[in-house]
Amino acid sequence: MNDSQSSKSRPKVIILGAGFAGLNAAKTLGSSHVDVTIIDRNNHHTFHPLLYQVALAVLSPGDIAQPIRSILSNHKNVEVLMDEACQIDVVAQTVSLKTGIKLPYDFLIVATGSTHSYFGKEEWANIAPGLKTIEDATEIRRRVLLTYELAERQMVETGSHSPLKFVIVGGGPTGVELAGAISDIANLYMLRDFRHIDTSSTEVCILEGSNSILAAYPEELRQKAVQQLEALGVQVRTGFHVTDVQPGYVMVGSERIESACTLWAAGVQGSPLGRMLGLDVDKRGRVPIDQFLNPKSLPNVFVCGDLAYLEQDGTAIPGVAQPAMQMGTYAGRRIKHLMQARESAKNFPGFRYFDKGNIATIGRKAAVAEIRWPFRAYWSGLLAWLTWMGVHIFFLIGFRNRISVFVSWARTYISRRDGVRLIVGSGQLPAWDSLCKETMPVFEQCDTEPIEPALQATSLT
Repeated sequence: MNDSQSSKSRPKVIILGAGFAGLNAAKTLGSSHVDVTIIDRNNHHTFHPLLYQVALAVLSPGDIAQPIRSILSNHKNVEVLMDEACQIDVVAQTVSLKTGIKLPYDFLIVATGSTHSYFGKEEWANIAPGLKTIEDATEIRRRVLLTYELAERQMVETGSHSPLKFVIVGGGPTGVELAGAISDIANLYMLRDFRHIDTSSTEVCILEGSNSILAAYPEELRQKAVQQLEALGVQVRTGFHVTDVQPGYVMVGSERIESACTLWAAGVQGSPLGRMLGLDVDKRGRVPIDQFLNPKSLPNVFVCGDLAYLEQDGTAIPGVAQPAMQMGTYAGRRIKHLMQARESAKNFPGFRYFDKGNIATIGRKAAVAEIRWPFRAYWSGLLAWLTWMGVHIFFLIGFRNRISVFVSWARTYISRRDGVRLIVGSGQLPAWDSLCKETMPVFEQCDTEPIEPALQATSLT
């Protein structure tokens, strides 16, 4: 039997999403007796834990992203399609793609992750961007850097500028990391670069609806995190629920909090693909699954990562990188077992998440770490920061990326200069139009009147 005939008779596995779960599933199934098709609307895998460093100009997008094809190039039974699933038929066992292709499957792994949740206020998204993709990171970088550039321009024109205040909605790891990084770039990396504004006057405020930031961490580390944030000048306000987000300000009940730039880190919502399975989902759009990662009555479908809802020891498994990676690997192993020993499938152990700990960085030489393997320990400050750096370099995909990130960090933290402060896209902020009308009327005039006299003065005729 030749290779093409053998391929036709092999089980077909479709993986939707090339995040941590999907990529680990594909690697596990690589070189197995299956044909794997991994589908993602992007051509690259993003190392999400370092996205905030792209957003705050410490790293470039290429440092934390790697082409999916190059990652899986050694697995000849794995193909990659840059496309997007728009329908799943669990009865016919097919997946319909946006381009019109319909692919059959024997096994399906749905690992499309999550997106931002604005709790029904989707209009806030244009004012307060979240952080989930490379595009989100470059947009946040644009807005943060523009806040300083426009303040400098305003200072030259009027002799004063609006407060350099950043409001971050949400006190989870992403919110804490963004807050610490903004404080760092304002007080360390940009202090010498502007001539008319003092970047150290930057104010950063975290608004968290619950009673504590970093809710998944032990109480001792939560307190340490607050102390380190306050040492950086970050204001932490817990128990504050945002009721409105508008250009230039945020409302908390009847209190108006001014904001030159508002960022969203408050909640996530499961990918819409979860609902395409025809099953009930929870209020966050996650699909309930059993111990084998299967939705109800779908033994050949696996849901992994942020999109999955699975309780372990009475607590839902968190939607972070660690469990996503472990779920992807488990789904791959489970499929191989089902092919090799269908009669003993029930004897295959169920999935169990092995929590190795959590680390959140707060700023330069500031972090909190909860280590559960190979020993249990808590620490904060410089030691936790160094641990965070080592762990993230280790888990980055690709030797080039590891070297590039290490060099970038060394240059940034030793020289106290970051080198990726590029503004790409529009030179406006959501609040800037109204701001210009109040304090900078000359710019409105410049936008509508050509500067013909200046051009005539430079004529050579």
